[in-house]
Amino acid sequence: MATLTKPKLQGKRHRLAKPELLAPAGSLEKLKFAVHYGADAVYIGGQKYGLRSNADNFSFEEMKEGVEFANRYGAKVFVATNIYAHNEDIEGLEDYLRSLEEAGIAAIIAADPAVIETAQRVAPGLEVHLSTQQSTLNWQAVKFWKDEGLPRVVLARETSLEEIAEIKLHVDIEIEAFVHGAMCSSFSGRCVLSNHFTDRDSNRGGCCQSCRWKYDLFVDEGAPAYAPEDDKFTMGSKDLCMIEHLPGLIEVGVDSFKIEGRMKSLHYVATVVGVYRQAIDAYFADPEGYELKPQWLEEINKAANRPLNTGFFFDTPGAEDHIYEPEDKAAPYDFAGVVMAYDESTGVATIQQRNHFKPGQEVEFVGPNGTFFKQTVGDLTDEAGLALDAARHPLQLIRMRTGQSVKPMDMMRKRTVK
Repeated sequence: MATLTKPKLQGKRHRLAKPELLAPAGSLEKLKFAVHYGADAVYIGGQKYGLRSNADNFSFEEMKEGVEFANRYGAKVFVATNIYAHNEDIEGLEDYLRSLEEAGIAAIIAADPAVIETAQRVAPGLEVHLSTQQSTLNWQAVKFWKDEGLPRVVLARETSLEEIAEIKLHVDIEIEAFVHGAMCSSFSGRCVLSNHFTDRDSNRGGCCQSCRWKYDLFVDEGAPAYAPEDDKFTMGSKDLCMIEHLPGLIEVGVDSFKIEGRMKSLHYVATVVGVYRQAIDAYFADPEGYELKPQWLEEINKAANRPLNTGFFFDTPGAEDHIYEPEDKAAPYDFAGVVMAYDESTGVATIQQRNHFKPGQEVEFVGPNGTFFKQTVGDLTDEAGLALDAARHPLQLIRMRTGQSVKPMDMMRKRTVK
């Protein structure tokens, strides 16, 4: 990854404040885990007007439950309403926004000026944050949106660290930036490959990620570029990871660190949020003595879907920042179970199965605030106390002795067997 170079800019520096850690939540369960593992806020999708139509988007009742849970931790819930609306999308928008306000949603994330103006007019209790879909890259555009009454701008993923510093010097506004997760191989949000290939509109929530498909590749005159047994060609980008450069992001004044991944797994959300939470807290506990811990990188890699880089923060990504053939994850692990309860008197945990595991396998337990230990799985029983040779049924409740005490919502994972 790139090394940190501080922007050479003159002027009043933005007052350092502890940035918000903003996590994705593709379902109610993921929302609860994101908050439990340290998110200050989560962003979700409703059943209309968002760009992740294939996520487990929230009903209004689920939103209310999510808000109540988040509030117990002092966290907020934002809703992505970031489509570019066509005429037929406008009907029902006012009622939808009022319902979000009534559900206790703190803010919407919007790109379309029609959605923004409507929210300001009919749901004044909702903050409006400008979505990254607006591709905002310069301080004058940021100032325009501030003048329109928006308290926060989510910058384009293509914004550099130096550009962020200059924006903060010119405009007193909250800046939100993606620090982790998938990147777009096109200019973010402006791709129409999905539209052409599958009739699914990327800018209305239907992106099929066709850049990550496997393609046949040909040279001049139609000759194959590789043998039939070779890997197919893809053109997806590597994933963003800024865990090694948090001090630089903090020093230039980024107000909200955003993690991508409403379609990602529960294990991904909890693991990545937990690492960034630890790193942010460690920096503010001792800025001068702050050091990146190797175990944070190890944890990130255990949840990584793809190879990682630093996106556009330090330079423009080149050919080396894209994936042209299948690559293994850095450290492949499977999410095996969630701790539901623990009996201190017996040392036995009740675990909800999420992936096959059996006696004799080595597993890891992880939880908020750096909880971590390894052990070998011993005897397993079901709820009735009957012995099991494996935990093979999804969501089955399994009882097993753990090497250390565990807590509800701790996770258990195992190394993938190839």
